[in-house]
Amino acid sequence: MPKLTNLLPRLVVAAFAVCILASTTTAQQPPSVRIRGTIESVDGKTLDIKTREGNDVKVNMTDNVAVFAVVKTSLSEIKEGSYIGVTGMPEPDGTQRAIAVHIFPENQRGAAEGFRPWDARANSTMTNATVTQTVQGTEGQIILVRYKDGEKKVVVPPDTPIVTFVASDKSEIKPGAKLIIFGAAKKEDGSLEASRVNVGRDGITPPM
Repeated sequence: MPKLTNLLPRLVVAAFAVCILASTTTAQQPPSVRIRGTIESVDGKTLDIKTREGNDVKVNMTDNVAVFAVVKTSLSEIKEGSYIGVTGMPEPDGTQRAIAVHIFPENQRGAAEGFRPWDARANSTMTNATVTQTVQGTEGQIILVRYKDGEKKVVVPPDTPIVTFVASDKSEIKPGAKLIIFGAAKKEDGSLEASRVNVGRDGITPPM
């Protein structure tokens, strides 16, 4: 059996290598910023945005930026098997009361699956999950959703905004349009870059 003293140098080298690998992985994933606001102007690939908080920010779109229109749809489009995102407020019994629901296109099934804190309003949450059951309740539609680590019961009141994403192009990106960028990458020089922009169509403010 090798002596511990002989193993120590190799253990130190291995631990150092793991630290280097972890640091490299972190460095390859720049921090991201969620942006909600109104497009003030467009200059080539650069968007001037007045954020929901009243700040002015510039975001550079990538050459291959994906543009999605956020459009209204109806609660009847949410069926068993639909993959949805629920912006919700937690109830004392653990139920989520929806303040907005977005339906993902089939090719985005599984996107950001799970349950997490959200910033639509104070104490709000986001649940991206698959619908397993939907029934009418006394306070609205009751939807059961399941994600990889659990499940949630969601009450969707009748006046809840229901939207979906429609693949589009840069014609959606114009002054006055409301948008949400889920993750603008913050570059080393402090600039922001977006590979996806979600724009409310026909004056819609993306509700998520």
